[in-house]
Amino acid sequence: MREMPMFPLGAVLLPGEELPLRIFEPRYAAMISDVESGEGRFGTVLIERGSEVGGGDVRSMVGTIAHVETITQSGPGRYSLLCRGSDRIRVSEWLPDEPYPRARVDDLVDPVGGRLEWSELLQKRAQLQLLCGQGGRQDAQLRWIASQLTKPVDYEAMDSTTASFRAASDLPLGPADRYKVLTASDAATRVEVIETALDDLIAALRFRLKG
Repeated sequence: MREMPMFPLGAVLLPGEELPLRIFEPRYAAMISDVESGEGRFGTVLIERGSEVGGGDVRSMVGTIAHVETITQSGPGRYSLLCRGSDRIRVSEWLPDEPYPRARVDDLVDPVGGRLEWSELLQKRAQLQLLCGQGGRQDAQLRWIASQLTKPVDYEAMDSTTASFRAASDLPLGPADRYKVLTASDAATRVEVIETALDDLIAALRFRLKG
C-alpha cells in the first residue's frame, strides 16, 4: 500500500491509452508541480457522480496509473499534459483533498494466464463493421463507430493482459462497459465483458437500422 496523488476523471482511462489533460484548477496545478518533481505519475479513477471541477464528487475505487509523458506550462497555474495509462490500482482509503485528492492504493495485477481465444470477438467486430456500412455515411454515430474499427488488430502478438485492454480501447464501448473491463478479474473475463458489450451494441444497431 502506498499514498498517491489522484485525479478523478469523467471518463475511464484504460492501461495503454493516451490521456491528454488541461490543468487550470489550483489544486491540480499544485498536484502537477509535485508530480513533476517526483515520480511523474498519479492515479486516475472514474467519477461516478459529480464533476471533475470543484470537488464533492463520488469516485470509483478501481483506477489506472497515469504516467506523464509531456508537460507544457501554458500560463500561471495552467498546464497541458499528455499522459499514458499503465498499471491498475485499487483505492483502499481516500485521504483528505488537501491540497489535492490523495489516496492509499494497492496494485491490482492480473493473474498469470494462458493464450486467449479471439475468434468470437473478431467475428462480432466484423458484424459491427458490416452494420455500420449498411447504415450509410450520413449517420454521424455510425461514422464514429466505423472510425473506431479501422485500427489494426494483432492481439496474438501481445501478452494476454495488454491484448485484452487494447481490444477494449479499439472498440466503441461506453463508460460503464469500460469500467467493467477495468475491474475484470483477469484477461479472459475481460474479453468476455467486451464480447457481451459488443452483443448489446450490435443488437441496438440492428433495431435502429430496422426503424
